[in-house]
Amino acid sequence: MHLSAPPEIEESRQLPASILSWIARHNLWNLWVPRDFGGLEAELLDGLKTLQSLARIDGSLGWTVTLCAGANYFIGNLKPEFAAELFTGNRVVLGGSGGLFGDACKTASGYRLNGQWRYATGAPYLTHFTLNARLRDEGKVLTNHQGHEPFSSFVVPADQVEVIDDWQTMGLVATATLSFKVQDVEVTEQQGFHYETIFLPQAIYQLNFSVFADLTLWVNYIGMAEHFLTLCSDCVSPSHLQPLQETLTHANQMVETLATECIKVVSEKEEFPEQLVSKVHREASMSVVHISQAVTAIYPYTGIKGASQNSALNQVFRDYFTATQHHIFTA
Repeated sequence: MHLSAPPEIEESRQLPASILSWIARHNLWNLWVPRDFGGLEAELLDGLKTLQSLARIDGSLGWTVTLCAGANYFIGNLKPEFAAELFTGNRVVLGGSGGLFGDACKTASGYRLNGQWRYATGAPYLTHFTLNARLRDEGKVLTNHQGHEPFSSFVVPADQVEVIDDWQTMGLVATATLSFKVQDVEVTEQQGFHYETIFLPQAIYQLNFSVFADLTLWVNYIGMAEHFLTLCSDCVSPSHLQPLQETLTHANQMVETLATECIKVVSEKEEFPEQLVSKVHREASMSVVHISQAVTAIYPYTGIKGASQNSALNQVFRDYFTATQHHIFTA
């Protein structure tokens, strides 16, 4: 992809209009959305390569597209009538939180939502927010037959959400990953969905969602580390760069191997094995640990360029280690 991140990407603390126009022009918010709904309907490996290439250009760019395109992926979980109403002929950018930080109280027509969620990547440009909420009826927390508190996910229009500007991190500053609040917002049953309930037939939606999340975020770490490696090539000796190069080569091989294995399971219409879910998560987690160790080992050799806040090398370093604070590979 022919794009370079402008210097003001950090100064503005969100993606500039030129980058947002570029994303929309290439329809990247809809990377995983079916063609029938105006999307690119990317195959898994092609989509992963796209996300990795964006992270290699700029961490905030890759992270934002990954998380928002990942939220638009929920079109596969939305009730068909609502999905058609939401996506057909409309510009849709979903995003939100996977945390369980609020409540949904049953009403005659649906639910009343209240809560405050951390964090929604790309908050300033979202058309709708997604959130998880505990289900309540007449003020009582519901429990299922296993004694667990059930929850549902919901889609809420942006004009019914209060965004809280609290993203003050050292890196990924342009992702504008902000908290948000919902107070006494009424939603219909149609706006609710569940990760495990799938309505669309395309292979991409038959993936286990944890696997989809692991793979799409994993390639972001790889892409940012590849950018770091490139920027280090003119200030660090090849012998010091070799361990990171080898680590990234192995990571790329593992992504392709595991993604191909997942595609095979889906194509054979088998039940997605829990063993494969665990394998993907384990390999991704260990890969990120090894990449982090290799990047850290190089950093002391980058000199003042690595320490200068206005250098691209320093930005990539900060972006990468901010990304590692996401809970997905640290839990």
